[in-house]
Parts: sequence; C-alpha cells; structure tokens
Amino acid sequence: MATPSFELLIKKGTSVSDDQLRTALNQIHIDGRTLSNLLSKSNFNTPEDALAEFCKYLSVDFIKDIPVNDIVVDLVRDIPINYAKSHEILPFKEESDRLIVLTSNPMNQKALNDLRVRFGKKVTPLVTTSVRVQDAINRVYEKATSALDGLEDIEGEEYDLDDPVIDLLESGDDDAPVIKLVNTLLFRAVKEKASDIHVEPYERDMVVRFRVDGILYDIYKPPKKLQNAITSRIKVMGNLNIAEKRLPQDGRIPLKLAGKDIDVRLSSVPTAFGERLVMRLQDRSNVILELEQLGFSNDSLKKLDDLLSKTYGIVLVTGPTGSGKSTTLYASLSKINAPDINIITVEDPVEQRIHGIGQIQVNSKIGLTFAAGLRSILRQDPDVIMIGEIRDLETAEIAINSSLTGHLVLSTIHTNDSAGVFPRLIDMGCEPFLIATSLLGVIAQRLVRVLCPHCKEPHEPTDLELRSLELTRDEVRNAKIYRAVGCDECNQKGYIGRTIIQELMMVDEDIRSLIMQRKDGATIKKLAIENGMITFRQHGVQKVLSGITTIEELLTSTQLDA
Repeated sequence: MATPSFELLIKKGTSVSDDQLRTALNQIHIDGRTLSNLLSKSNFNTPEDALAEFCKYLSVDFIKDIPVNDIVVDLVRDIPINYAKSHEILPFKEESDRLIVLTSNPMNQKALNDLRVRFGKKVTPLVTTSVRVQDAINRVYEKATSALDGLEDIEGEEYDLDDPVIDLLESGDDDAPVIKLVNTLLFRAVKEKASDIHVEPYERDMVVRFRVDGILYDIYKPPKKLQNAITSRIKVMGNLNIAEKRLPQDGRIPLKLAGKDIDVRLSSVPTAFGERLVMRLQDRSNVILELEQLGFSNDSLKKLDDLLSKTYGIVLVTGPTGSGKSTTLYASLSKINAPDINIITVEDPVEQRIHGIGQIQVNSKIGLTFAAGLRSILRQDPDVIMIGEIRDLETAEIAINSSLTGHLVLSTIHTNDSAGVFPRLIDMGCEPFLIATSLLGVIAQRLVRVLCPHCKEPHEPTDLELRSLELTRDEVRNAKIYRAVGCDECNQKGYIGRTIIQELMMVDEDIRSLIMQRKDGATIKKLAIENGMITFRQHGVQKVLSGITTIEELLTSTQLDA
C-alpha cells in the first residue's frame, strides 16, 4: 500500500492553503535545512501524526483531545458560528494576558488578528486537526444556544402541518412547533453521537429513545396529541407515503446537521398504537478508522495482515447487528487500497465512500441484488471484492466461485461466533469441500463500552466476578481493574465510546478436515482453541485487566460465550 506524502497528510488534517503550506515547507529553515527536507525523512500514518510534527517544527502547541466541556461559552457569544466554521477557529481559554485559540491553521493571521482586536489581548494558537476543530465548534455553539430549551413550550403550542415539506437546513423561528421539535431531536442525536433514534407510540403516551454506545436511553416523552404530527413530519422527510399506515416502509433522509453530512435510514412499521419509527444515523464525514484503532490484539493484527495479503480466498466477519462488522471491513479495504489493486464492493447501503474503490449500491426494486451485482463485477476485472452480507445460497456460491478463480473476497455473515460460520454455510446449501477450499479465516467480534477516563475508579473484584472470569486473585493482583462511575464528560454513563473484542479463527488443515466431515461448530471451536485461538471472553479479560472496560460490561457482552 502506497504511503501518502506528508504534504497530503497535513492538508487532510488542516485548512492550510496550498500557498501557505508551500511557504512553510520551503521558506522555514531549521539548522540550514528546509522544513520540507526535514519532514520528508519521516513516516506518518495519519494526518494527526503529520500535523503534530509540523507544529513541533513551527514551535506551535498541538492538542489531540479537546476538553470541550471546559470551554466557557461566553467566549463565543459574539462570534458568528459561520465565521468560526469557515476559518476553523475557536476561542479556547482566556487568561489575564492572552487568549488561547483552537485552530487548524496556525498561519491564518487574519483570523488570529480579528480575535486579538476583539478581545484586546495577545492571541496564542493551539493547533488540532480540522475535524476536531469543527466538532468542538459544533458542540460549544450547541451548548451556547441551548438547543433543547423550549421543548416544554412546544407541548403547549398549537400545531399544524399545512406545509410540512420544509427543508431542515432552512428551518427557522417561524417553523411549525413540530418541525422545530423533530429538528431539535436530530441535532441532539448527532451531538450525543447516537447511532439510532427510536420513536415509539404506546396507548397513552409516546417515547423518543437514543441508542448511544449500544445502549438505549429514554430522551423525551412528547404528548400523545403530537404523535400523528411527529410521525408525518419524519415520514415526509424520508419521502414515505404519509397516507399509508398499514404497511412497513423504508426511506432515507440525507441531512447536513451541525456541519456534518448525515445519512439517515428510516424504517416505519405499524403497531397496535400507531407507527413505530427507527432512524439509523450514519455520519458520512467520519474518517475511515484504521485496523489498529479498532481494538484488535497484536497477534490478531498480524494474522489479519497475513489474510489481507492473500491474492485469493474468502475472509468473513461475523457478529450480531451493531457489532462493528462494516467498520472492520472498511478498515481492511482502506489498508489494502492502492493504485495497483482494483477493489469493487456490493453493499446495502454504501455506508462510507472510499476514494479509489468502486462501490455498488444494491437496489432490489430494480433487480440489483447482491447476486446480480456480483455477477456483473466479475466482468470488471477486480482483484478484491467486498460483499456487504452473504444472505443466501446464490450469493454464497458466487462468492466461493470468485475466490476459487483468483479473487480475494471480504464479506459479513450473521452467526454467534467464528465456528458457527461453517454450519451456517452448509445449512444454506454450500458444499463442505468448497467451503473448506475457499475460506481463509473468520473474524467474530462484539463491541464493549470503554471506560470514561475522567471518572473511572479502581475496583476490587469480588470472588463471584473472579469465578465468572475464571481468574484467581493472584492473577489480578497487579492488574488495573476499574468500575464505571459517571460524570459530565460521559453524560453520567461511565463510558465513552466502544472497542472490539474478537476471536480470529484461521482455517488451517485441521479445521478444513472437520469442515469436510460436516462437524458441528462446537467441535470446530474446541479444536481451534487447542490450536491457540483466543476467544471473546479471553480477549475481553485482557481488556478488563488493562483498565479499558469493566467486568460487568464484559460479562454482559459475552454471556453466551462463557
């Protein structure tokens, strides 16, 4: 895989113009050498690494994690959000003699001088990546304007839907209360990094819930009289038929919220008390994560690198819905993406767009199924094929045949663990000898929540907890075990973000022999463990002992695998 130039990495991480970057690289001399020569001798994997080194040579401070909650909102009240976002600049901290300013471009003297005049103080830039500055701006201004203030007023107002087709981006003070309510809930969901919004009607009330880090939380209970109006507004946004209330419907809502491109998948199903809506939020502006950032063990990363270097065969990722399978596939594709490799995907839907990769959107309404798409892309001379999901025999057979004819195939499948993949494929109708011949490895994964670093507390495990983890007290004597507490940084949840626990089964000759004999998943898994495979529970225990997650979270996530 080709390594991006440091100029490109810096450009990705900042809003520096080409002229400014060229000036800095060629005119700044250190020990008789240009900055360009100094940086060209270094290897950077991410824009953040390049930008940090760039700042080091410019003698400018760089910050990775921004404590947004510590920023005083009074600092931004007189600064228009459009100005802050266009210049990617944000007052961070005011001291007696200076103002510290977050920016992605330390060479933007005009914006820095504007703030110097506005505050009457010396301005010191504090540099971070463009994405982090934009995120900080969104969160600080959202807090400053108190987006959720006024929900109680909405409950008492009259409402109508005479003109419900209102663009979210054009909404204003004169909009119908229900439109403002729906917009506000969407803004809050993005702010709290919710993956799903549930609108659930019941007999006497209705509930709006957010799924954050895999857990559902009650957020708001609108009055029952607003049910039809809220449902109709959301359905209009998703181009659904608001008159049809008896059948399930699916739609999409492309939005731009708080400067982020959000793709919302909308599902409506009829229930006894009205239509139940679920919106899945996908932030298209998110950077594709690298495999090293997902939480794989070092041993698994080495094995996965070996699998991705193969020229043919199948690598499957399995796990329940919402376990990060797509993220792992995108990280894998990003790792092997290079100008000399032709990568084509068939997905439903295309969740992240990757430059240099041909991505096909499945559309069953016009006959473009996974199988139909796969048959077509084989004539596109691919080296690597990614299938969003193997759902049926036809798709599985084409995937197997593609791997046997010199293609590396990546895909997902729904099973409880890695060993369950083989009986599942046989149950679909695939021949065992074809499965054994084509399959290279299976990654099974779950997601566990990561402890909030600001409030976690040391925890002495009980005897029951130790027995559950199959550990002795001596084995945990020097470990860093913590429990979740809750603070303002994590919205009193005790956790921020999630990480992977996984088991990676390499299909060797012993495993192939069992597949050919149609052995059950338990027998295959037992042999794999004897051959050194690390299970979910074992990988999770490593993360508990390292202080990454809690015993409670691990036991909840792996209760079926104990």
